[in-house]
Amino acid sequence: METFDPTELPELLKLYYRRLFPYSQYYRWLNYGGVIKNYFQHREFSFTLKDDIYIRYQSFNSQSDLEKEMQKMNPYKIDIGAVYSHRNLPGMALGLTLNPRPVSHHQKDFGFKHRLWVYSGRRGVHCWVCDESVRKLSSAVRSGIVEYLSLVKGGQDVKKKVHLSEKIHPFIRKSINIINKYFEEYALVNQDILENKESWDKILALVPETIHDELQQNFQKSHSSLQRWEHLKKAASKCQNNIKNDKCGPWLEWEIMLQYCFPRLDINVSKGINHLLKSPFSVHPKTGRISVPIDLHKLDEFDPFTVPTISFICHELDAISTNEDKKEENEAESDIKHRTRDYKKTSLAPYVKVFEYFLENLDKSRKGELLKKSGKTLCLSLLSSVILVLVEIRNF
Repeated sequence: METFDPTELPELLKLYYRRLFPYSQYYRWLNYGGVIKNYFQHREFSFTLKDDIYIRYQSFNSQSDLEKEMQKMNPYKIDIGAVYSHRNLPGMALGLTLNPRPVSHHQKDFGFKHRLWVYSGRRGVHCWVCDESVRKLSSAVRSGIVEYLSLVKGGQDVKKKVHLSEKIHPFIRKSINIINKYFEEYALVNQDILENKESWDKILALVPETIHDELQQNFQKSHSSLQRWEHLKKAASKCQNNIKNDKCGPWLEWEIMLQYCFPRLDINVSKGINHLLKSPFSVHPKTGRISVPIDLHKLDEFDPFTVPTISFICHELDAISTNEDKKEENEAESDIKHRTRDYKKTSLAPYVKVFEYFLENLDKSRKGELLKKSGKTLCLSLLSSVILVLVEIRNF
C-alpha cells in the first residue's frame, strides 16, 4: 500500500472528486428514490476545508450541483446533517428538523432492516440505519435506543465501566456469546491484555479486593495472558459463594470481557437529530484512508489497514496507459461514463459494489411499500365505486 503523504492531499483530492467519487450512487442514497418531495434539496451538507475551515448549512438542488461544488471546494472532510423542513436561502437549509439521523442498532430487538456499516478511515465505524420509520424517530426515542445499547459507561476517571445485574438481559447474553468466540484470540493472544504487571493491574482494578493478593501471586508465576485469565476465572468462581456485595463467578468475567470488547457508542451522534456525521467516501485527512462501506458477509476478512488510501487509488489511475486514455478521448464518452470506469479500475471498486448492493435492497423495500400503498388506494377506490353503484340502483 502506498504511503500517504498529507502534503499531497490538496492535489489528490482534486483528482478524487473529479474522477473517482461515486456521485451517482451517493445521490441515489440520499434522495431516497425521490419519494418524499425535496428530501435531498433540504439536506444539510458540511464541508471542512484546509486549515479546519468549516462551511455548514449547504444544500443542493441536484446531483449536478453537489458535484460542481465538491469539485470546486475539494473538501478535506464531508459531513451529512439534518433534513430540514424548507430552504429559505440558496445554499442554506432552515427550519424544523425532520428525520435525518443514523442510529446504532440491534436488528432483532428493534426490527431495523436497512443498515449501512461504514469504516471511518481510522478507528471508528458508523452505522447508518435508513429505514423510513427510524428516520422519523424523535430525540427522546433515539436516546432510549442508545441507552439500551450502551453497556460501557464512564470516562477515563472511571475504572470499572460495566456493571451487570444478576438477571442478564437476552441482548447482553447474546453479546457475551459473540465475544466468547473471539476473546481468546483477540484479547488474550493478539492484544495480550495480561502481558505484564502494568497491564494486569488495570484488570485487577475491576475485581474484588479480596482476591487481589491471590491473583497477583498467580499472575507473577504465569507466562502468558491465557494462563493468567484461567487463574482469574478460578478465583472468581471460588469467591462466588463467599462474597455478598461483590459479584464474582461468570458475572465478573463477563464484565471484564464486555469492558474490553464491547463497542463504545458515540451517544451524542446517535441521538442528536441535527448532529453532523462523517459521510461515506470521505477521506480521513490524517490516515488518507477512504471511509468505505463494510461487507458484513465478509466481516472476518475486513482489515482496516488494507482499506485503500487516496494516494493508492490515485496512483492506480496514473498507471492507466496513455494509449487507453487517448482511446477514451477519441470515443468522446460522457464524463459520467468515464468516471464510472475510472473507479472500477481502482481498489475502490469492491467498496462501491457493497454500497450498490445496499442501495438495491433499499430500493426493493421502497418499491414494496409503494405497491402496498397503491393496493390500499385501489381497494378504497373500488369500494367507493361499489357504494356509488349501490346508491344509484337504490335511487333508481
